[in-house]
Amino acid sequence: MTEADRSSLRPDLAVILDHVEPGSRALDVGCGDGVLMAAMRDQRGVDARGIEIDPVCVERCVARGLSVVQGDADRDLGFYPDGAFDYAILSQTLQTAERPDRMLRELLRVGRRAFVSFPNFAYWRMRWALLSKGRMPVTRHLPVTWYETQNIHHVTVKDFEALADDLDIAISNRWFFTKGREVGDSGANWRAEYALFEVRRSG
Repeated sequence: MTEADRSSLRPDLAVILDHVEPGSRALDVGCGDGVLMAAMRDQRGVDARGIEIDPVCVERCVARGLSVVQGDADRDLGFYPDGAFDYAILSQTLQTAERPDRMLRELLRVGRRAFVSFPNFAYWRMRWALLSKGRMPVTRHLPVTWYETQNIHHVTVKDFEALADDLDIAISNRWFFTKGREVGDSGANWRAEYALFEVRRSG
């Protein structure tokens, strides 16, 4: 991947790329077409593996020479051994999980650390759309109507932080983004379109 290709990465993926250790092992859960996996492999020498439910995306990954299996993360993470990876990555997928709490536990069972990003349902534009129109909003990061969406658990920044506390999960880093740019953490629960957290098991 060239530097120009890297600059086209979604901002949360670029942050993950910058923070994975060279030569480490990573599992990208819900890896899509493998753009992050390819970047980690080519730029950081990461042994990147993926799991993806969409067979078309799996084919695209394989065409890139990536090691990806078709599977359902809600059920198939259990097949991976404890501590098999340095990092487990869940990008813009937590809100589609059947049980986000179990998903987080599984991520930190198979990986020593995890990166988790998700759209922030408390973003001010979403609040305003609900207040002014009384309907579930359609946005750049939530581009389909409520009856078409795969999102089944609407999570906010504060919700995720509370869940991590409930599960005794330590938050190592956090990043917030709006309109493709990183924003500070002050007032992030209403200012951020989406969030990225790096987490690990406590203790």
